[in-house]
This record gives sequence, structure tokens and C-alpha cells, in this order.
Amino acid sequence: MDPRIADLRKSYERAELDEQAAHADPLRQFETWLQQAIDGQVPEPNAMTLATVGADGRPSTRVVLVKGVDARGIAWYTNFNSRKGQELAGNPFAALQFHWVELERVVRIEGRVERVADAEADAYYASRPLDSRIGAWASPQSQVIGGRTVLVAQAARYAAQFALHPPRPPHWGGFRLVPDRWEFWQGRKSRLHDRLRYRLDAGESGAVWVRERLAP
Repeated sequence: MDPRIADLRKSYERAELDEQAAHADPLRQFETWLQQAIDGQVPEPNAMTLATVGADGRPSTRVVLVKGVDARGIAWYTNFNSRKGQELAGNPFAALQFHWVELERVVRIEGRVERVADAEADAYYASRPLDSRIGAWASPQSQVIGGRTVLVAQAARYAAQFALHPPRPPHWGGFRLVPDRWEFWQGRKSRLHDRLRYRLDAGESGAVWVRERLAP
């Protein structure tokens, strides 16, 4: 290993995150930060790391793009037969992480995962570019293939079969993570970072979000 890697340093000094300025509702806090990432032209502000756990207990991660954020949760779309799809079918809990490097911010989200309704998945699929809709048919995601020519041939096959109107594949759709825990991380000087965690607490009058500061 290049010994210079150990010498890499950065001082985080762009912003701060305190309890008085943060929203009491973690969804509103997330929407504020996401909009600031979009307005700041952060590359792919909707890119997030998705972590799942398989039946063998081994965790795996990959980067996916969030395609929906509302009071129901965080939604994305994928092939249900992919590794992540199969792992979520067996263990419907996951963790998400957004890392906006330019803003020195990280958001971590945990919760259970459910499938997006078919009608909602149909509407999103129909909004995608034609090549992407054909690609959902052409790619046996996460499976071993003999080479890129397999994908090209499959894409040509389905393009000829469906022309301009491919239907949504039965193996393709959306997942939605329903959060029960959020954490907002803002880099600060001297590694004394700001970390605010929101956890869902089942109180007598209903579930409420409890906000706590964590040591960095």
C-alpha cells in the first residue's frame, strides 16, 4: 500500500449542524439537505449506497438512485431477481447512505423495506427512456453472462419484440424503505463532527421521533 494514503487529511469547515437549526422531523431535514445538494450541483445528488444482508449473514452494498422521497419513505427501482432483490425478499430490512462530499455531509437511514405498488412502478417505468425500458428486459441482473454481446443481443431481441412500447417486466419494480432511524452527519473541524440521530419511539400517544446528539 502506498504509505501516502495514511497521510491523507482534510479539515471539515463548511457548515455546522445543531439541534436548534435542525428540523424536528427527519424527513424535512433530509429534504432540505437533498435540495441543497441539488442546488449546489453536487454530482448525482440522488445516488445512495444500499446495504442488504443475505441468508448467509453476509452484508453487501451497491450504489442505486433514489427515485422517490415522501412521507412513505425512500423509493428506488431494480430487478427483483438481482442479488439485492433476492436478499430483500429474504430479509426485508436495509440501510441507506447518502454522501455529499462537496457539502461534507452524510445521511444514514435504516428501516424495513416493502415493494412499491404495481401502479406506481408502472408509472415510473413508463417515464423512463426507451433504451432503459428495453434494458430492464435485456439484463439478467447479477447473473453470470458470457460477455457483453449477450446483453447487446438481448437488447436487440426485445427491441424488435416490443418496438416503442415495452411493458414493465414482471421481474422489475420498486422498493421503498420505511425509516425508523435517521442520522445526519456534518463534518466539523478537529474531527469533532456533528451527528444528530432520529429514532422512532413508540410512545403512549403514538410513534414520535426522538432526536439525539451522538459523539463523533
